[in-house]
Amino acid sequence: MYEGLLAETVRIEGHNGDVIDAYFARPLSGGPYPSVVVVHHMPGWDEATKEITRKFAHHGYVAICPNLHHRVGPGSPDDQAAAVRAQGGNPDAQFLGDANGAIEYLNRLPYTTDKIGMIGFCSGGRQTYIAACRIPALSAAVDCWGGRVIAKPEEITERQPVAPIEMTPEMSVPLLGIFGADDASPTPEQVAQTEDVLKQHGKVYEFHMYEGAGHGFFAVDRPGYRPVQATDAWQKVWAWYEKYLKGGSASGATNGAATPVGATVGT
Repeated sequence: MYEGLLAETVRIEGHNGDVIDAYFARPLSGGPYPSVVVVHHMPGWDEATKEITRKFAHHGYVAICPNLHHRVGPGSPDDQAAAVRAQGGNPDAQFLGDANGAIEYLNRLPYTTDKIGMIGFCSGGRQTYIAACRIPALSAAVDCWGGRVIAKPEEITERQPVAPIEMTPEMSVPLLGIFGADDASPTPEQVAQTEDVLKQHGKVYEFHMYEGAGHGFFAVDRPGYRPVQATDAWQKVWAWYEKYLKGGSASGATNGAATPVGATVGT
C-alpha cells in the first residue's frame, strides 16, 4: 500500500489578523482525515516539534503547528524563545487567536473532517488546557506536562491574567494528561490538585503519571528522554485520538471517566 506525506511551511492568519508561519504535514493517500493542532513548547518552533507534527501525518492526521513566537522576529528557535521569555511569555489571548487561526486553516482544506484535536508540550500543555476550556470547536485535547495550570499569585500577569485551573468550569473538550513523576512543573501534587478540580466539575478526562520520567520525556533530542515511558504514553495519545477524532463523538463519553494518577510505567 502506498505511503507518503507532505510537510511544508505555510502561512496562516492568526490573532488580530497577523500572518504567521506554521508547519504543516499531511498524508498523501486516502482521506478525509481528522486534524491535530500541535502546540510547541517554550523552547520554540524547533526541529523536535516539527518531527512530532510529521509523526501525526504518518499516523493518519492532518497536523499543523503554528509558530507562536513568530512576532518577535527572525532568528533561531532559541533566540525567539529567549525574546518571548523576556517579555513574560505569549499572551493567552494571542495564543487563542493563533490557535483559532490554525483551526480555520484546517477547516478550509478539502481533505479534512470536522474532528480537530490539540496537543501541547510544556507551556503548550498549559495553553492546551486553556484551549480545552475556551475553544469548543476542538473534539479532544492532550496536555503533556503543562506547568502553571495552577498558578502562584506572582505568575498572574497582564499577559496571562487568569490561572487555567480557574477556567475548568468552561471545559467542554475531553482532556488527556501525560505527566512525569519527577517533574517540578507541574509537580505530582499539582497534577493531583488539577484532577480533583476536574472531578468536582464532572469533566471528561484521563491522567497518566509516569515514574522515572521528568519534564519533556518525549524529547528524543534531550537527556530527559525516557523511551519506555514515552512509548507507552504515545500509545495513550493514539488511543485517545482514535476514540474522539477517528471513532465516536465526544458526546458519548462519560463525565469523570479517569485513570487514577499513578505509576503506569516504571523505570
